[in-house]
Amino acid sequence: MRSFKHWSGIIALVLVLSMLLTACTPQAAPTAAAEGEPTAKPEPTAEPTKEAEPEAEPTAAEPVEKVLRINEGSYPDIIDPQRSSYVGEIGHLQLIYEGLTTFDTDLETVPGAAESWEYNDDATELTFTLREGLQYSDGSPLNAMRFKFSIMRNIDPNTAGEYSYITDYILGAAEWRSSDPTDAAAYDAAKAVVDGNVQAYKMDGTTVCDSYDDTDCRILTVKLGQPTPYMHTVLGIWVAYPAKEENITEGGENWWNSSVWQIGNGPFILKTLEPFVRARFVPNPNYHGEKAKVDIEYSYIIDSAISFQAYLNDEFDIVGLASEDLQTVESDPELSEQMLIYPQACTFALQFNLTKEPFNDPSVRKAFSMALDRDAYAQDVLAGLGTGTLTWIPEGIPGANEAEDRWAFDPEAAKAELANSVYGSVEGLPLITATFGDSPRNRVRWEWMADNFKKNLGVEIELNPIDPTTFTSLTKDTSTMPQMILLGWCSDYPDPQNWLSVYWSSSSEFAKSVAYANPELDALLAQADVELDPDARLKMYEDAQDMLIEELPAVMFYNRVNSFLVKPWVTGIETTPQDGVFPGQYAANLIDIDTSLLP
Repeated sequence: MRSFKHWSGIIALVLVLSMLLTACTPQAAPTAAAEGEPTAKPEPTAEPTKEAEPEAEPTAAEPVEKVLRINEGSYPDIIDPQRSSYVGEIGHLQLIYEGLTTFDTDLETVPGAAESWEYNDDATELTFTLREGLQYSDGSPLNAMRFKFSIMRNIDPNTAGEYSYITDYILGAAEWRSSDPTDAAAYDAAKAVVDGNVQAYKMDGTTVCDSYDDTDCRILTVKLGQPTPYMHTVLGIWVAYPAKEENITEGGENWWNSSVWQIGNGPFILKTLEPFVRARFVPNPNYHGEKAKVDIEYSYIIDSAISFQAYLNDEFDIVGLASEDLQTVESDPELSEQMLIYPQACTFALQFNLTKEPFNDPSVRKAFSMALDRDAYAQDVLAGLGTGTLTWIPEGIPGANEAEDRWAFDPEAAKAELANSVYGSVEGLPLITATFGDSPRNRVRWEWMADNFKKNLGVEIELNPIDPTTFTSLTKDTSTMPQMILLGWCSDYPDPQNWLSVYWSSSSEFAKSVAYANPELDALLAQADVELDPDARLKMYEDAQDMLIEELPAVMFYNRVNSFLVKPWVTGIETTPQDGVFPGQYAANLIDIDTSLLP
């Protein structure tokens, strides 16, 4: 068993506070919390021996337990495949489930639960063939009907998922998703259309499946309303992860909050889940691919200063490297060797509720953009762990525009733009409040931004720190979206469609949350989404981003890098720009621990 003191006094204090918070939160269904956890082993009692007898041969040492301990940060708002959208939420789901397709470490779409897929000539019908003998982690069969259920559930307006619109390309999906569930006739009619366009068949390709237990049910066909040559990638992300229908029904509204109901088909099993404290994932012996080599344990410590100290005490194997700690790490010979810094496909922007003054006026948004000293923020706050940006699609993603220079830092131009607004001057502006997830370091970051806008535009910003999980929840709906926030978007798949259509089209839940809609942009994105010529398609997305930046619904701020500290005994990490929670999360089953190097 691995020898370490599991929690230091610092972490213990955080856990006490977390447990107090949890005590005020509705509890999940009970789980087998103690099962598989480290336990103390009593010292053996030696038997008396005669002096002449030889010494007993030493017994073999007990195997060292391999647990990869990661600080995940804030506890997820939800861990439901058809309702999740944030990086931390997805970082849980990717361990538990696997889609029809998945990504390799080059971010190429490769077979997942499906061994193959095929489009018809005009990319309006997609057929998947599942692998033979697929199972859930509990040993029950996994067939095409399970994936049909997940796709239908994502579209169903009753689910109200953040990514529900991403399956609108399925014939009839947009109409069903937009239907009123209280109008039974219209709802049922729209559902029936989609039900006929997403079909699970036996291997003969003609017999419709009627049972979740049918192992011959391995064909899934999806009819599309327009050419969608990237749909095999879309149906590989979490919206189509095959959560069990009966578990969702039996588990109720918060089924996802319990390891009893989270039965998946991915490389790991959710063994235990203590909300706001920790989650434990163990290798899934029934996973079809390479078996995972370690347990993974997530902890939910929001304050990066505390997690950094815990890392120094050997209580974590991987933590995010915050800019505040970069100088300390770089000046230490040992720690500097443990840095892992590489590109991340993420853009952060100041986002606004466009129904609230003063950010419903484009001139105010542009004034804030020109008053924002991105280079100073990258130096003073990010300490080099990010770079300022004036555009949405980051470098390395097709459609990126490195030459973009509109609304760049220019305090005098910012003041002139503000004078052109309906408010006329700083004095005419209403109170502006910035809301953010509370932590000591987030306070420092927002204090920097408040000072920046005071100095460069003369605007006073009131800071409103709140509980981080509550903050995430508020940002998901226009009615609760704060006036001003800082929010990032990280790539789901490396395609401009994911950055523009998925986020900024008026049907997107993200655009809806800030009340942004532009019919001209919608039309251009709709045209790009069905274009089969790759060059023409890319040009349309570039034009769409140009249109977006001209209107500036959000102030583009900076591109982040992945920055982590990794202990020397952690091996097998294969990084990608889409990593968010920990390095190597897209191939977590390859990660190992060299026990000979453990302290």
